[in-house]
Amino acid sequence: MSSRKMLDEDQCQKIELAMRSSKTKDEYQRALSLWLKGEFKLSAPIISKMTGLSYGSVRNIYSRFNQKGDQILKSVKTGGRLRSNLSLDDEKDFLRPFMELAGNSGILEVSGIHKAYEAKTGKKVPLSTVYRLLARHGWRKIAPRPSHPKTDLEAQEAFKKTLPQQSPNYAKKSPRKPL
Repeated sequence: MSSRKMLDEDQCQKIELAMRSSKTKDEYQRALSLWLKGEFKLSAPIISKMTGLSYGSVRNIYSRFNQKGDQILKSVKTGGRLRSNLSLDDEKDFLRPFMELAGNSGILEVSGIHKAYEAKTGKKVPLSTVYRLLARHGWRKIAPRPSHPKTDLEAQEAFKKTLPQQSPNYAKKSPRKPL
């Protein structure tokens, strides 16, 4: 069995300071579990019952504290673009020549962008990746409204001119009587 590493006085003071300055519940629970071990020499099962953390979590906190020191007392924000192929600035630089080509017409050829993107990243990506890239930078696919192939515009205009006028009172509903 490995020897247990005890916390010294300086570490206990840092932990107590971290406990008082914690901003989240997780930070407080981590610092409290270390503080209880350092000040009162309590075991992990007792600390887990006192703090509401699981036994394994308390042991992991001790282990990480022994490995990394007091940097584990502060929460590290996670998230972001972890699976991105390019950073946002690289994406802007990548799209710049295509945007200049689109120029006044505002029409982009997605297949060309798709091939260039695959060449830049060095891996095969689906076409939806390019559409999401364009959407991130303010472009969207615009298509005209669909129309029937046998549409007669002259007949539509003639119908609009001969449409009977409705009286203004036609659209009004009669007020409901209370029960």
